[in-house]
Amino acid sequence: MLSRQGSQMRRLARAKLDEIGNMLRALLPRLPHAPRGGWIAGTREALGMSRSDLARRLGVSPGSVTKLEMSERAGSIRIDTLRRAASAMDCELVILVVPRQPLQSMVDQRRLQRYGADIDRAATHMSLEDQSISETMRRHLLQQAEAAIPDSTLWRESPIG
Repeated sequence: MLSRQGSQMRRLARAKLDEIGNMLRALLPRLPHAPRGGWIAGTREALGMSRSDLARRLGVSPGSVTKLEMSERAGSIRIDTLRRAASAMDCELVILVVPRQPLQSMVDQRRLQRYGADIDRAATHMSLEDQSISETMRRHLLQQAEAAIPDSTLWRESPIG
């Protein structure tokens, strides 16, 4: 019972995140690329703020701001450092992890992949009869897979069991 509730809670969480993910995936192609010198330098320069001004606001040396901007361009900046720099320029830092496809689709695909032996057998029998797996059959197989493969084991590389 507890496991089933946990599974339902994860499904609900995926549905909520999928709503947001769908919106963000539609938005991603329209987002601008980072300014040539990086977001910190681009924002700082657009504000008319010198490196010395930003350094003073951060309580560091101007050379540290140069290193900070270089580490952002190199992709090695620490998130807390980026957050402090954004705050010093009265900006918000937004970091997003956007799934390439809906989370529920990813889970369903993985579950069906792990449950593949039974699906392959069903597909083989159906292809011999010149049939394809219908959406109803797919849902049925997915229900069986959900019963056999809990969410907690989906991403393990070892065989089920």
